[in-house]
Amino acid sequence: MTLPAAAPSRRPLLALLAFLAFVSLGLPDGLLGVSWPSMRGTFGVPLDALGLLAAVQTAGYLTSSFLSGRLLRVMPIGTVLALSTLAAAAALLGFALTPGWPLLLAFGFVAGLGGGAVDAGLNAYGARHFSARTLNWLHAFFGLGTTLGPLIVTAVLGSGNVWRWSYVIVGCAQLGLALTFFLTRRRWAGHAAPGGEAAAP
Repeated sequence: MTLPAAAPSRRPLLALLAFLAFVSLGLPDGLLGVSWPSMRGTFGVPLDALGLLAAVQTAGYLTSSFLSGRLLRVMPIGTVLALSTLAAAAALLGFALTPGWPLLLAFGFVAGLGGGAVDAGLNAYGARHFSARTLNWLHAFFGLGTTLGPLIVTAVLGSGNVWRWSYVIVGCAQLGLALTFFLTRRRWAGHAAPGGEAAAP
């Protein structure tokens, strides 16, 4: 069974969204490293508390990565991407608004959950529907995100604002990406595999 001829025209849009998603995956990592000296002063925690925050985020990331297969069996990929990006955006905005360290750790876990689901879901989808070259570029865009993160924090701090504004900026951008995923969720479900054949369930 072949899909309509219009299906291949969706590939550039979906690839562009995947690139943006991988940039968004890298941004929080880049934000944290540069903003941590200011963050730890805000919450009154020692320098090595960064290790605990990183461990909590990693735990969330691994949890959603391990469960991604089951999740994708019960939920369309477009919906998974929209909800996961929304969770990551909410966590980043939570970083910007939280008044206490324990709550920051909780938001760190949620950020890990969202990032892990997006990463695992897009890698699984891309392996099936994108070329190897596109997959390589996806991971290059993750590096672009980790590069842009420190620049955003530096610009925010250099303008005399507090570190929280860098998380507001990135969180709002991810909200926009989540909305885009939601509006295009049916396109992901109808995207053809290479060769023009519909992917098997």
